[in-house]
Amino acid sequence: MKISKNSTRVTINLAIAAIFAALVWVATITFTVAVPATTGYFNIGETVIYVAALSFGGLVGAFAGGVGAALADIMLAPSYAPGTLVVKGIEGAIVGYLNKKLPLSSKISWRIFTAILGILVGVLLAITGSIYYSGEVQLYLGYPVPASPTFVLTVPVEFWYALGAVTMLSIILAGFKMAPELGRAVFSVITGGIEMVVGYFLYEQIILGKTTAIVEIPVNIGQMLIGLIVAIPITKIVLRSLPQLKS
Repeated sequence: MKISKNSTRVTINLAIAAIFAALVWVATITFTVAVPATTGYFNIGETVIYVAALSFGGLVGAFAGGVGAALADIMLAPSYAPGTLVVKGIEGAIVGYLNKKLPLSSKISWRIFTAILGILVGVLLAITGSIYYSGEVQLYLGYPVPASPTFVLTVPVEFWYALGAVTMLSIILAGFKMAPELGRAVFSVITGGIEMVVGYFLYEQIILGKTTAIVEIPVNIGQMLIGLIVAIPITKIVLRSLPQLKS
């Protein structure tokens, strides 16, 4: 009987993982913003990866993130596909594992960790944004990359300082104000997101040999933050509808 239940659970998890991988693929290719300096792109696939990992755990998050995003890269930026399979697979695994395994009783610990991560993310966003995205910014939408920019914007340095400060304070306050379950989810997503940011930087710098890899750091941080903001309430709705997932 126990073997039968385990077999059924594995089958269900595989089906859920496949569905979420398809959703990650769709979300990734639906909206992209090209980054010509690295031939990478901004996308909203992170949101689906986080929902999968937070709701169903590390295995589903790893498969959905790695396979779904890699399939999208095969279409949009093939040179990134091997790195994406590993980087986003690990990202989904980290988010799912930490959200399921971190103890809720240690409120002080996750609050401190969230505050530290909030400071790191805010400072990193302010520094990289002010250096690489200030002044005239050319925005290229879609793949293949168009010959001329879709939009040309002028972004002051102060915008990035303000955005970094707001991001830092928002994450810190979220860690202190949210219920333990939500605080743990925020910490898990930020930790997995930082792995994604660092992983892509190393892949682009070392494997692809792109000296401009640092330019994509704020883009990937943006993906993480948007994914965090959107995924947390969606996950809350999913868990409220399917309370058995909490066990």
